[in-house]
Amino acid sequence: MAEFYLVRHGQASFGTDNYDRLSPLGHQQSKWLGQYFAERDIQFDRVIVGTQLRHRQTAEGIFHGNGQIPVFSEHPGLNEYDFYALFNAVGEEHADLKRLTSGDKHDFYVGLKQVLQLWAANQLSGPLPESWNAFAQRVRDALLFIQQCGGQRILVVSSGGPSGMIGRQVLEAPANIAIELNLQVRNTSFSHYYFNQQAIKLASFNNIPHLDQPDRLSAITYG
Repeated sequence: MAEFYLVRHGQASFGTDNYDRLSPLGHQQSKWLGQYFAERDIQFDRVIVGTQLRHRQTAEGIFHGNGQIPVFSEHPGLNEYDFYALFNAVGEEHADLKRLTSGDKHDFYVGLKQVLQLWAANQLSGPLPESWNAFAQRVRDALLFIQQCGGQRILVVSSGGPSGMIGRQVLEAPANIAIELNLQVRNTSFSHYYFNQQAIKLASFNNIPHLDQPDRLSAITYG
C-alpha cells in the first residue's frame, strides 16, 4: 500500500493581525520535523498542502536544508474552517461564547469546542461560509485527491480541523470525534496513514518525536 504523513502546520501567529503565518517557533518546529524525516531517510515523492500560507511555510520548513524539494500540489479541502466566522455566527442565546474570543488561548479553545459542537448540530444562527456537511465533503474531496495523485509516500500539510475530520472519516466515527481529534492535534505533529484506491487505514496519530525531547518540551504547542 502507499502511505501519507498528515502534518499539522507549525505554530501560527495567534493574537496578531495575521494568524495565517508561522511564528518564529512555528518555523523552528517545521525544521525540526524535516530533520527527523531526513535522519530516518523518510523521503516523499509528492507533497500536497492546503492553500493557506502557514501550510506552505510548514512544508518549506520541513524541506529546508535537506536538499529534497519536491513539487508542491495544493488542495483547498485541506484548509482550516473559518473559526472567526463560526464565532460570529453564534446567536444571542450563546452570546457568552463570543466573549471567549477576546480572552487567552485557554478561553478561546473552551469556546471553540462549544462552537464546533453547535456547528456540527446545525445550531449556529448567523451566516456561515460553509456548513459542517460542506466542510466534511471538501475534506473528503481532499482525501480522494490524495488517493488518486499517484504518489507512494506523500507529505500532506493541513490544519487541525481537517486533520480531525480525516481521522473521523477514516475511522467512520461520529461527528463529535472529529471535534475531539481536532482539539488534540499538536503543531507539526504527524499522523501516518496507509492507503490504496479502495481504503485508507490509520497507522498512528498525532506523533511528535521531533519535539518529545527534554530541551524541546516547551515547543509543544496547539495553536
